[in-house]
Amino acid sequence: MHLSIWDIMAPAFFECLILVGIHSYLGLHVIKRKVIFVDLALAQVAALGTTVGFLFGIMPGTSGAYWFSLGFAMIGAAIFSLSRLRNEKIPQEAVIGLVYALAAAIAILVIDKAPHGAEHIKELLTGSILWVKWSTILHAAIVYAAVGLFHFIFRDKFLLISNHPEKAYQQGVSVRFWDFLFYVTFGIVITHSVGTAGVLLVFVFLVVPAITSIMITDVLWKQLAIGWTMGLLVSVLGLYISYIADLPSGPTVVAFYGVVLLLVALTLYVIKSPSKGRALARIAIGVLVTILLFFFFESMGAYFKKHQAPHHPQASAVSHVSSLSQNSSATRQSANHATNRSLDSLMQIARQGDNFSMRLQAAKAVTRFNPGNGLMLMLQLLKECPYPFIRQQTIAEIVKYSHNRFGYDSSLNARENAEALKKLRQWIEQNRDHNK
Repeated sequence: MHLSIWDIMAPAFFECLILVGIHSYLGLHVIKRKVIFVDLALAQVAALGTTVGFLFGIMPGTSGAYWFSLGFAMIGAAIFSLSRLRNEKIPQEAVIGLVYALAAAIAILVIDKAPHGAEHIKELLTGSILWVKWSTILHAAIVYAAVGLFHFIFRDKFLLISNHPEKAYQQGVSVRFWDFLFYVTFGIVITHSVGTAGVLLVFVFLVVPAITSIMITDVLWKQLAIGWTMGLLVSVLGLYISYIADLPSGPTVVAFYGVVLLLVALTLYVIKSPSKGRALARIAIGVLVTILLFFFFESMGAYFKKHQAPHHPQASAVSHVSSLSQNSSATRQSANHATNRSLDSLMQIARQGDNFSMRLQAAKAVTRFNPGNGLMLMLQLLKECPYPFIRQQTIAEIVKYSHNRFGYDSSLNARENAEALKKLRQWIEQNRDHNK
């Protein structure tokens, strides 16, 4: 059975839908409390928990990783609630920024001692929303609904502290206690979100819809409606762009959010400007300068690329074959001998070793010239790789050729995926002549 765009993108779409629902609401609190980076800091603290668990052999996406992440998020919640003072000499945002920096630095130190740390950091930043499971979506929806219900029941307290903190103090409200409850529920949401969406997408889901809606209106229900509508449209279009352009889903949605926010800000700037012609002229000048800077940096990049030092031998082999695959037919024929030698080197790289990320890159390069051999190398990688996030990247590459996942689950090991791997091998063997 071949997979359609809906089969591939539907789970990611519904995951974005429930992320938008809760994060747009929490983002309004974050903006009004003027703790803009608390979401990024708490996400980084939760990610640090996953990283520490990874150091001890607990793979991301497992229940053990979740509890590590949640535990660290609770510690972060306690720190942020205690750092808020009525007569503060040091802004709470400074404490939040310090927590973020420390969590990021410690994560780098910890991951430096873990195998394939670079791939793990990339996974934490970008997430794996494209391959989220329906069971994960259902679980997150239940948790987010519970958090939303809790906030609805105690909305008077949370809204009072966010909108009028001094008034809350005057009425005798225990601000620190309710702050702790806010950050605890915030941490629960963040823990679920970071595991699938990554730190970057979580931050954008929280901040961009809130900023957009606050720029347009001061009415809460209108702010929520604008945030939810924007999140829905941006998620659908961002995921579709990532699919047709073959781009990572999370970063694509993040970038598209930025583009939409910029367009909204420029539109409001023109509408509210007393001289609309002058406003449009300034925007035109800004666009022109941006285009000129783009071409300048592109030319500089081409110059330095031409004169850069040689890469690591294995990386050079991958780069060499990749460049050959983009050259003309005549060029490939004239370089046939060199290409064959590079392919032999890549086959060796892809077959053995514990650098599974490099093995995947080598297999992808081989696939450009011989899809049959390349897919067989990826099949072998799926059998041997112990890291779910690399297995996930590998099956994503296979889907590009087969349009079929064969029932493969990247969170399961080779023994548990035996039937799926058998079907994949049969498909490769049946289509080997076509894939040559």
